Amino acid sequence: MEDYRKAYEEWLSNPYFDEATKAELKAIEHDDNEIKERFYTELEFGTAGLRGIIGAGTNRMNQYVVQKATQGLANYIIQAGGQAKGVAVAYDSRRMSPEFADFAALTLAANGIKAYVFESLRPTPELSFAVRTLGCIAGINITASHNPPEYNGYKVYWEDGAQITPPHDTGIMAEVKAITDYTAAKTMSKEEAEAAGLYEVIGEKIDDAFIESLKKLVLHPETIREESKNLRIVYTPLHGTGNIPVRRVLKELGFEHVYVVPEQELPDGDFPTVGYPNPESEEAFTLGLKLAKEVDADLILATDPDADRLGVLVKDSKTGEYHTLTGNMSGCLLADYEIGQRKALQGLPEDGVLIKTIVTTNMADAIAKYYGTGLIEVLTGFKYIGQQILGFENNGSGTYLFGFEESYGCLIGTHARDKDAIVASMALAEAAAFYKAQGKTLWDAMLDLYERYGYYKDDIKTITLKGIEGLQKIQEILETLRRNPLEEIGGYQVLSARDYKADTIRDMQTGEVKPTGLPSSNVLYYDLSDDAWLCVRPSGTEPKVKFYYGIKGTSLTDAEEKSAALGEQVLEMIQKML
Repeated sequence: MEDYRKAYEEWLSNPYFDEATKAELKAIEHDDNEIKERFYTELEFGTAGLRGIIGAGTNRMNQYVVQKATQGLANYIIQAGGQAKGVAVAYDSRRMSPEFADFAALTLAANGIKAYVFESLRPTPELSFAVRTLGCIAGINITASHNPPEYNGYKVYWEDGAQITPPHDTGIMAEVKAITDYTAAKTMSKEEAEAAGLYEVIGEKIDDAFIESLKKLVLHPETIREESKNLRIVYTPLHGTGNIPVRRVLKELGFEHVYVVPEQELPDGDFPTVGYPNPESEEAFTLGLKLAKEVDADLILATDPDADRLGVLVKDSKTGEYHTLTGNMSGCLLADYEIGQRKALQGLPEDGVLIKTIVTTNMADAIAKYYGTGLIEVLTGFKYIGQQILGFENNGSGTYLFGFEESYGCLIGTHARDKDAIVASMALAEAAAFYKAQGKTLWDAMLDLYERYGYYKDDIKTITLKGIEGLQKIQEILETLRRNPLEEIGGYQVLSARDYKADTIRDMQTGEVKPTGLPSSNVLYYDLSDDAWLCVRPSGTEPKVKFYYGIKGTSLTDAEEKSAALGEQVLEMIQKML
């Protein structure tokens, strides 16, 4: 009998697994392929924690997988001597999120570690803030971010409020992997945990402190007061966690005309109005755009289900149409506004730094150069930006000014150590008011950036390869590119090739090789001629391989044409490898 059948039989026969789980598994007894998909492997606890389809089985998100992961985390916390500090636990609007949060909390409690559990759903950045505010050793967030409705996930944070990075990520992964028996995970009843002081419900106090910390970051409160009557904002939380905090912070700052998309206002893990609750997708804005036209809104904001990422549409007053701002565009708008206005109001610290990920636009480099600030590039994943902030604090040098990644995530301030769409919504609304006072829209401000820094255009091509064969194919694509290094693509010469797995940067002209200076990661990056670039990496959360690329044009039209041409070449290259 194959291993996956053995595991399936074990879950069916062991009294540890509940009857609902067994009934679900019994229903697939004649579907060998489904049994294989659910049991051929264990849902991997990776550097981003867990993410998978909800259901019974070792390769699915369920009570037992959550308890096993939490037992591994508890073992690591106890080894680190941090059990007295406790762990903050938050969750989003997805199916099973509150239940998984409780299963995790009660496993912690059974290990003598206090769990601080939010009373109801909360955004990711508030979990990060809570870890720091409560002085916890770690945090757990039950969310699958913007994945489709059948998914859920489990993210782990360390005491600085950032998602786990080395050495904690590998240490926790090893502890989780060491638990081979699901029944080894401890648990206790909620009543016992509460009576022992190991389960505490949190909420309003943290909410108030979180909102206050955001309001302190406002640069032009007087402009908001002056323009609040004139600015119209449409907002959608996409059935997620952003609804209450975004509306609250905008209201408390004085924005009077905030219109919430009614069909998407309330939390709903089925995400009935969108197939894919992702502010990067056009579909997410269909209802918001309709409302924006009705109320003549200046901008449309959409937060993803766990409210760490923000999508934006802005009105062009000359044509009346709404333009989509990509994550690169909104990130640059905010970087320029925050750094530029900070410089104008109070000057910039000599050791000020702008941080971006390696797949983020080169316009960020131009902004840093213009304002004379440092620029740090990190691997993809906001936790690496959080890691840099911690490094500044520990070393006593380096002042964080702004950090962002192309996938619609940024952080203003250091109250949290993860992407924060609540603070981004607030700052973009403030910037819109600031530019409106000058007779400009956010679209005008974006055009000003292009004029100042250059017409940068960045895009991405994604190939989805599901199942066991898909994972193998993704690895093959990366290995093919390693064996046959690119010398040219789309008319651009490859100037240097970075392999983050091998820790090498190879100068294609001289052959000189130097280290990347970043942690090992299965990523290939090509610096191209004319300020263009291409990067290839597997997604850390979905069965996809991603091809990121960017060019610099002489106008919007030129940039569009150059980007489309390079995109075609990238697709051709992928097709040859499939």
